[in-house]
Amino acid sequence: MTFHPSSYEFTPSGGPVPIRASTVLPARRENVELQTDDGHTLVGELALPESGPVHATLITLHPLPTHGGFMDSHVYRKASYRLPALAGVAVLRFNTRGTASPRGTSTGAFEEGIGERYDVEAAVRFAVERGLPNRWLVGWSFGTELALMYGAVEPVASQVEGAVLLSPPLHRATDKHLQQWAESGKPLTVLVPEHDDFLQPAEAAARFSLVPQARVVGVDGAKHLWVGEKYAARVLNEIVDDVTGAGSGPAGLPTEWDGPSATAPA
Repeated sequence: MTFHPSSYEFTPSGGPVPIRASTVLPARRENVELQTDDGHTLVGELALPESGPVHATLITLHPLPTHGGFMDSHVYRKASYRLPALAGVAVLRFNTRGTASPRGTSTGAFEEGIGERYDVEAAVRFAVERGLPNRWLVGWSFGTELALMYGAVEPVASQVEGAVLLSPPLHRATDKHLQQWAESGKPLTVLVPEHDDFLQPAEAAARFSLVPQARVVGVDGAKHLWVGEKYAARVLNEIVDDVTGAGSGPAGLPTEWDGPSATAPA
């Protein structure tokens, strides 16, 4: 059975309540399908602010599907639960080719980041065709490889403002791709966990020195998967600071909500 966001049951809070990992705030959510130029159908979800303008659009690229990554990887799930309501940010999540989640399974099979170029292009094209403004790529782990390899070249480069990278391993992405980002001049923020399994802050700073406009941020205590509300919240604050004019505020995004909310299924 395919999960549909209309199944969320929103109830009044009766006063401010803590925003927890499973808290879903109001938004306009819809299941979507993305069509790639090489004939695949990718399943996903678009979450938009319930009212008011869209200040920015996140096009999320998930971690490695052969190691459990998918559109519901927890940072992206929390982004879709919170950012439309808290920051006026639209969040597009989708499964790359061959990847499955409760939303469904995208056609095709994992292609080691090569065929996934068409997946990135399809997601950006969808956002453009829907008229979603201020578009940013947000990659996590394997998703950072896709952002680095394909985000600074056409047809994507002219359609996005920049990218935010979470835990980049720099396995598939090479110095050539970093040089393309340098030449594009587009903003690049790189969030690197102190205890990352693949690339830690000092080495990341050295590798990304090829991109003069890159901002490399080491996050004390964090690990590759950003487990724990403290670290997930830090990521969301950093993203909102980068992609919106108002940012997350001096104290970061609110941690309580006074209004209707739902609880996501486990």
